[in-house]
Amino acid sequence: MVNKSSKTYVDPGWPQLADGDEAVTELSSSRSGGLSPYGENLEFPLPAEDLPYVHPVTVINR
Repeated sequence: MVNKSSKTYVDPGWPQLADGDEAVTELSSSRSGGLSPYGENLEFPLPAEDLPYVHPVTVINR
């Protein structure tokens, strides 16, 4: 049987807007295209000292 639920998925992250309004932030940005999820003040590549990465080490049991 097919589940014919009347509930449909609604993305909770999408804002509720009035008719005619657009939920586009790149129109108010200084850059065209998608905005960085890291913010506009971060430049890549980062120096290696600023990265919180620790390389894993495998110890072989002999």
